[in-house]
Amino acid sequence: MSAGASIHTPVLAAEVMRFLDIRPGMRVVDGTLGGGGHTRLFADAVGPDGLVIGIDRDPLAIERGATELAGLPVRFAQANFRDIPEVLDALAIDRVDRVLLDVGLSSDQLADHNRGFSFDSEGPLDLRFDPTEGEPAWRLVNRMRPETLADIIYEFGEERFSRRIARRIATAREKEPIRSARDFARLVVSAIPRQHPPPRIHPATRTFQALRIAVNEELKSLRIALERIPTRLNPGGRLAVISFHSLEDRLAKEAFRNRQVWEPLTRGPVEATDEEIARNPRSRSAKLRVASLVAATPAAAG
Repeated sequence: MSAGASIHTPVLAAEVMRFLDIRPGMRVVDGTLGGGGHTRLFADAVGPDGLVIGIDRDPLAIERGATELAGLPVRFAQANFRDIPEVLDALAIDRVDRVLLDVGLSSDQLADHNRGFSFDSEGPLDLRFDPTEGEPAWRLVNRMRPETLADIIYEFGEERFSRRIARRIATAREKEPIRSARDFARLVVSAIPRQHPPPRIHPATRTFQALRIAVNEELKSLRIALERIPTRLNPGGRLAVISFHSLEDRLAKEAFRNRQVWEPLTRGPVEATDEEIARNPRSRSAKLRVASLVAATPAAAG
């Protein structure tokens, strides 16, 4: 499988650039390379004397970035953003000036029908960012006890019909294993009562989100990253976090409340303008929080 040209549009790009205030010569980490939109903006801002490190768990994002951003001051690493310290060690870099974590799903991943991120995908319900790591979602939904599955859907998806959905999954898999994303989405929809007026989002959205978070350990990764990044930022360095649902946003909000470490630069979450939402509907749920490091913290051992 090879990476084609990116179709992803970076969200809150103007706001990210304003709050991060990236200057020539800086060292910047884009912890979620995705389609490379933010990374390109960072590279233009740091200039030839600076450096941007583009990190992503998805090998196709790294492959695409290496092609589309060739010639810019960018280095790439396939890794989880919670491993930023190890990535910097491999590059012999002690500390950086800016870090962005965009915790969302890219349009490139949604468009790849072999990954199962889209409700219309005939491919397997995989949902992993790194297809070589962890357990695919189709295997999880076929083996997990209904009670445990319901807990995951409720906790990570905040889906109030989680019990009904889990029971429907358990009944369906007795007849034949669940494999494709499309079949799974239809199964979820069939378990949810019809609502009037119809919901703004697809009825399977929260369930897909929950499974994706579970198989990729997304909340755990964000929690670890928020703990470790201060050890590799210069004093006055800035961290920006773009989240797409309340669980992620809550982690960033709680981390930035520690005034011994962070000085928040955003009073509350910054959201997309009506104009951006019209251009890029995926930006509707994006929330940006930015904070400045109060003082350098010692690097954690191990």
